[in-house]
This record gives sequence, structure tokens and C-alpha cells, in this order.
Amino acid sequence: MTKTIAIIVARLIFGIAFLMAASFKFAGMEGTAQFIASIGFPMPLFFAWLAAFFELALALALFTGAFFSEAAALAAAYVLFLAFAFHGPATWESNQMEFGFFVDHFTFLAGLLFAAVHGPGAALALTWRLWPRSDAAQPL
Repeated sequence: MTKTIAIIVARLIFGIAFLMAASFKFAGMEGTAQFIASIGFPMPLFFAWLAAFFELALALALFTGAFFSEAAALAAAYVLFLAFAFHGPATWESNQMEFGFFVDHFTFLAGLLFAAVHGPGAALALTWRLWPRSDAAQPL
């Protein structure tokens, strides 16, 4: 039971992190687009919207366990991209806090890679048992 609780808590942490990131983007899309433009990316408003919906999809997958391993792997690649694109070595000289942000992405990356390899665990089965659907087959 301890393992199941730990997996549920980890999934909640991952999901909440991406849900918060998406909600901040939706609440301040212009600011997100400006931040994206500041690193030289083209079409910053398009990529801001794309990032917000992508993070929302990741949150839903991590919360529900649907396509969990795939979502965790995509999230890991996304976090790695964000680390280098927005907080990489080129930013450290002008702002030493950027190095801390860079390292933080790698701790999150490690957890996502672990989750991708090990999957949603028994927590997915627990979710199905807590909220069974009458029209769907129950997992083992």
C-alpha cells in the first residue's frame, strides 16, 4: 500500500506541476509569448498556445494514467528542451539563478524518466477501482 500511495503522490506532483504551468500560460499568454520571443524563437504566440495545451495534455495523462509512460517520456524530453532553451549555459553569466533553474529541470527530468520506465503502477488500477465505469472493462 505504501508503494501505491507514493505512486499516486508522485503522479499528483507531476500533474499539478504541468497543470500550474499551463494555467500560468493561459492566464498570461502575451507574457509567455514575450518570454519565448526573448530567446529568438519564431511565432512566439503560436508556441505559447502550443505549450499551454501540451502541458494541459501532459497533466491529464499523468493524473489519469492514460498513455502514462508515453506522456512521461514526452514530458522528460520537453523538460530537457526547456532547461537548455531557457536556462542553459548562455544565461548563467548574466544571472546566476538561471543555473539553479537549469539544475532543477534535471531533477524533474530524472523523476519523469523513472516514471516513464516504471509506468503508472498499481495507482492506475486503484483509480479504476475507486471510480469504476459501468461501460468499461475493469483491469486486473
